Amino acid sequence: MTFYEDLISSGREHPGAAVRVEREPDRALITFADPAKLNVLSAPLVRQLRQALEELTSDRAIRAIVLTGSDPGFSAGGDLRMMDEAPAALASAEGATDIWRWIRYEFGGIARIIARSDTAFIAAINGPAAGVGLAWALTCDLAIASERARIVPAFGRLGLLPEVGTSWAITRRLGYQGAFAYYASGEQLDATRARELGLVHEVVPTSSCSRPQTHGARASPPCQRTRSP
Repeated sequence: MTFYEDLISSGREHPGAAVRVEREPDRALITFADPAKLNVLSAPLVRQLRQALEELTSDRAIRAIVLTGSDPGFSAGGDLRMMDEAPAALASAEGATDIWRWIRYEFGGIARIIARSDTAFIAAINGPAAGVGLAWALTCDLAIASERARIVPAFGRLGLLPEVGTSWAITRRLGYQGAFAYYASGEQLDATRARELGLVHEVVPTSSCSRPQTHGARASPPCQRTRSP
C-alpha cells in the first residue's frame, strides 16, 4: 500500500467523527471537530469533510454552507504526523508523486468543491486559521472573523510556497506586492487588521461567529462562480 493509499484508508476507516454536520432545510453548518489538536487536517477530517461537501453541494435545497472549527480555533493546517512520515514516503518508489496526490486530490479537491459549487460558502473563522485551513477559508465566497481570529501565514514560516490556491486568493485581495510582503514577513494578523486589508468581510463577536443566520446564510441564493478554481 502506498503512502497516499494508506492515508485514504486510515481516513475512511477512522471510527470517530472528525467533522460535525448540522443541517437545516436550506443551509448547513460544517464544524471541524478535533479541538484538542486545533482541528489539524488529519486524514479522517479531510476525508469526512470531502464526503460531507460532496453530499451537501449535490443537494439543490442547500443554498449555503458555513465552515467553522470547534473552539478554540478554525484550523491549524496540516497534520504534523503526516509531515513526519513524508520523508519515508519520499524514499519509496512513488516518492514525491504520492505526496503530491494527497495535496492535489484531497486538499486541492476540497478547495475545488468550494470554488466550483453554485452553493454559497461562508467561512466563520473563530480562531487561528493557518496553512490549508486558511486556503479553504479564503476560497469561500465570504469570510467572517471572530474577535479572536488569527490569520497565520504558515507556509512562509516553513519555507514553502503557499499552496491549494492560497497564493491566488491572497494576491487577488492584496495585490502582488502586498501578498509578497505578507508572506515574506510571516506576520500573524488579528481580526481587525485582516478586515482592514480585506481578507475578511466582517468581524463579529465570537459567540455569534458560526451562526449561519447571522451572516445571511438563510437567504443566500445559489450563485454562479466567475472566478478561477
